[in-house]
Amino acid sequence: MTRSRAWVAGGLALAATLAAAAGSLALGGFDPWRALSALVTGSLGSPTAVLSITLVRAVPLMLTGLAVALAFRAGIWNIGAEGQLYAGAVAGVAVALSAPEGMSAWLIVPSTLLVGGVAGAAWAAVPAVLRLRAGVGEVITTILMNFVAIHLAAWMVHGPLQEARGVFPQTDRIPDVARLPVMVPGSRLHLGFGLAVLLALGLWVWQRFTASGFRVRAVGASPGAARVAGRIDEGRVLLRVFLASGAIAGLAGVVQVTGVTFALYEDFSPDWGYTAIAVALLAGLHPVGVLISGALFGALEGGAGAMQREAGVPAGWVQAVEALAILSILAVNRFMARRDR
Repeated sequence: MTRSRAWVAGGLALAATLAAAAGSLALGGFDPWRALSALVTGSLGSPTAVLSITLVRAVPLMLTGLAVALAFRAGIWNIGAEGQLYAGAVAGVAVALSAPEGMSAWLIVPSTLLVGGVAGAAWAAVPAVLRLRAGVGEVITTILMNFVAIHLAAWMVHGPLQEARGVFPQTDRIPDVARLPVMVPGSRLHLGFGLAVLLALGLWVWQRFTASGFRVRAVGASPGAARVAGRIDEGRVLLRVFLASGAIAGLAGVVQVTGVTFALYEDFSPDWGYTAIAVALLAGLHPVGVLISGALFGALEGGAGAMQREAGVPAGWVQAVEALAILSILAVNRFMARRDR
């Protein structure tokens, strides 16, 4: 699918999602206009709502969306962003909590982010090697690795990393020196948002204008042609992309710890790694588009509370909208493919 067709497909999927959501609300006995108005007001109605709610909630979706989009672009079905996010969060919080007193923020913050990214890459290395060496499909292995990571994090906050009093299933709060700085004074928008924007722009430039980026797109479009006509080492490309995808997802986990929660706790992620699939597909796998779709899903989550207060719509309805987005994307892509044939 060309870039313009991908954007058209994303726009049609968004329109279909909104129409289906409005219809579902009406069937449920809610006022669609009132509910959607509350959603928009709660997420975009003020600078505080935008900076401290919507964009803050969008950051982990943007980063995991970039991880998934990069993998999908190379033909890698990495469904393991959730587990890689947990791996990054566990490693990052362990480094932050073990930082010596008096250590400079210029050293501890980059170190924490780096370790989180490396942990995510290491978590992705297992399904990557299984695919390349044993021919095991990554869909199953990445999903299984998700469960391992979630239970590993739960064990850590109940055991080795549990807070000092041993009462709650969470870690101690990380020191101030290990926390990401705020980008806009008076808001909660942290440096993680800037990192997501820079990473998206960097990935776009890399994929569009470099030889290695072309190799990734070639392998994703047709592995056989890339191997025969382009003489591209498919295995090397896939391994590097798999590790890079895991590193970005791991970065999402450590960014959330150092920028928002300042601690790791049980059930840390509300399925960001799975929602990232919808974020990436809605963006047509375009890195800059992921920023937009991530912000859209962040607005959905940010406005859920207002929608519940003002229109009586359960906050869990947002998850239904996310599912509708995935179904709409699949339906639009299917329709466009059949029309071409």
